[in-house]
Amino acid sequence: MSDINIKITDREGVTHDIVAPTDMSMNLMEIIRSYELAEEGTIGVCGGMAMCASCQVYVINNPGLEEMGAEEDAMLGEAFHVQENSRLGCQLHICSEMEGLEVEIAPYP
Repeated sequence: MSDINIKITDREGVTHDIVAPTDMSMNLMEIIRSYELAEEGTIGVCGGMAMCASCQVYVINNPGLEEMGAEEDAMLGEAFHVQENSRLGCQLHICSEMEGLEVEIAPYP
């Protein structure tokens, strides 16, 4: 089993040190849900299909995230509270290159 350490600041401003597995094909949205860092029904509303932006996060420290795809870019173009460092958690697949990632969960519309 291979794990990485990431920091996630919830919508209340509390920072959580999280251990996330790299061998379970999870994405950041699923990690946030599994640790219950956002109120039920306010994250991953579309099920991780890049269609709602409820899993939007602000990347504080980027150790090497994969490039943003066209679907993610298009969804962020329609979302609320978008910043230059916005990403969709459902599109960030947990991998060893994400060690040290720090994000803040964006406000829910």
